[in-house]
Amino acid sequence: MSQEVNAYLGTERIGKLMRKFAIPAILTMLVNSLYNIVDQVFIGRGVGFLGNGATNIVFPATVIGAALCLMIGDGTAAFLSICQGKRDTESAHRGVGNAIVFVVAAGVILATVLLLFKEQILHLFGATEANISYARDYYSIIVPGLPFLMLGMSMNGVIRADGSPKIAMATVL
Repeated sequence: MSQEVNAYLGTERIGKLMRKFAIPAILTMLVNSLYNIVDQVFIGRGVGFLGNGATNIVFPATVIGAALCLMIGDGTAAFLSICQGKRDTESAHRGVGNAIVFVVAAGVILATVLLLFKEQILHLFGATEANISYARDYYSIIVPGLPFLMLGMSMNGVIRADGSPKIAMATVL
């Protein structure tokens, strides 16, 4: 965090800041949505409706990870903004460092629990005998990647709060 680089956050007009931050955030959300749609189209054409069903069964696991990381990331972003307003660089650095450790630990714990109870969770999320094999395969790819997804998603808000909305958008793109 550099006070000189993001000092404009406290002096720039609100309308200009809204445009500067809203447009990259909207583009990021559109890319995320398009990713899910295109993913479903390719899976539907390549594997069929059972593949689409399998991805939808695994989707709640990623939503749980996203909820945790957004809670941590948005809280950290708010804390970072408060620290920037106070010009308290040391607390900001400590807060971001703690958030990184916390989100990685949460991701590893979540992935471990999800992998340990794989069969029960897949059935709880709605797997049937027809699509369980597809769901197992997809689950085995997605769940180990949750710590990385969570770190990226949580730090995205922090990057934005530090005054770099275009960098945050680029990390998603």
